[in-house]
Amino acid sequence: MKYFSILILLITACSSPKNRKLIGEVERLDPALNQLIAPGTQAEIIGEGYTWSEGPVWVESEKMLLFSDVPQNIIYKWTEEKGVESFLKPSGYTGTIPRGGEPGSNGLTLNNEGQLVLCQHGDRRVAQLMSSFKEPKPEFKTLADNYQGKKIKQP
Repeated sequence: MKYFSILILLITACSSPKNRKLIGEVERLDPALNQLIAPGTQAEIIGEGYTWSEGPVWVESEKMLLFSDVPQNIIYKWTEEKGVESFLKPSGYTGTIPRGGEPGSNGLTLNNEGQLVLCQHGDRRVAQLMSSFKEPKPEFKTLADNYQGKKIKQP
């Protein structure tokens, strides 16, 4: 179901006619899918060259898709007007001591107020972005960083 959701998000979010790079096709096992995705729709590649991307979340209020490149510790945004550009760095590890592994954010979602919530591998927590979508800054509020007194390993 996870990959199906991502596919729907990418198909529905990516309608830019300029320099479109289409791939594959949607296999319809149930005609009800036609209510969500128009027949003939294909997935579109909106960006390439990422080490390992995760997320994604569609922010309707800003008409943008956000997704993380976990090893690069960055969140990118895609808009129809500008394509892919940097949105937030750092996204998951905010410390000053260099570290390897998987420092960036991975899972992204919106809370009931429409604010960005991130699973931050590097800081080992679930946090809320405290800055605006228009002027994102790496300012976070910790929502969870332990369970029964034990630090979260990888949210």
